[in-house]
Amino acid sequence: MTGIERLNNASREEAFAALLACCGSTRWAQRMVEARPFADPSALQETAERIWWELRPQDWLEAFASHPKIGERPAAGHQPAQSSRWAEAEQAGTRSAASETLDDLAEANRAYQEKFGYIYIVCATGKSGEEMLELCRRRLGNDHETELRVAADEQRKITAIRLDKLLEAA
Repeated sequence: MTGIERLNNASREEAFAALLACCGSTRWAQRMVEARPFADPSALQETAERIWWELRPQDWLEAFASHPKIGERPAAGHQPAQSSRWAEAEQAGTRSAASETLDDLAEANRAYQEKFGYIYIVCATGKSGEEMLELCRRRLGNDHETELRVAADEQRKITAIRLDKLLEAA
């Protein structure tokens, strides 16, 4: 059975849990469960993106809050185990970062959260700690409305990657 078949045939509860691990917005996961069955992985991705952009900012903020801060380990019980494993792999670029870069990243994270009211969210896959730090510093110059859209697009990218991983794992 393919990954898409497994997702389509999963119980509502199993599908919801799997999708919530991909994106921490409960409304997004609920709507994705209701949108099943998906014809193929492309239909899954298209539906995921469409639903994401139909959500309200509060739903986006819920998804952002499901992530650990860049460069930090997630708190136990803060997110689903699968999501936690994915986050750790996605942030692999911080493991080889110099301690000074990690300190600067922690400070940039604090400044970002103070300014915008939510954690710095970036699609970290394939980025070094230095790249993530530079992106955070640049994005601190955004106004609130612009940054919310940028952060939402970063979450969209993360979700797309995780949906692919979900189908591969199934």
